[in-house]
Amino acid sequence: MTPLKPYLIRSIYEWITDNGLTPYLLVNAEHPGALVPNEFVEGGRIVLNVRPEAVQGLSLGNDQIEFNARFGGIAKHIFVPVRAVLAIYAKENGKGMIFDPEEEIEDDTPPETPDTRPPTGRPRLKVVK
Repeated sequence: MTPLKPYLIRSIYEWITDNGLTPYLLVNAEHPGALVPNEFVEGGRIVLNVRPEAVQGLSLGNDQIEFNARFGGIAKHIFVPVRAVLAIYAKENGKGMIFDPEEEIEDDTPPETPDTRPPTGRPRLKVVK
């Protein structure tokens, strides 16, 4: 199956904007492939305002998030691998979702092979009323 995270990001983004709030992305700026303005990085993280009026050409893809925005009056192209997104939330009330960085490690592991052996022993049924 495809990862759930990009779908959650898109749906929470839409929910936040539909409610007239400002969507913020918390990003691991040290993640390989992240292209963000380093002068705004604090503690290896950056908060990005992705409000429709603040960005141009926003693309919330399955593997990356891309857009153009101004930082200190200077136009920049932002590229964020979805794996680098730590949270998406509304600026005004903090509601949104935090993603567990440990889950990204699990996405790299192949799925377990299902046990296809037939069950042994006598089947047990339970009556539920």
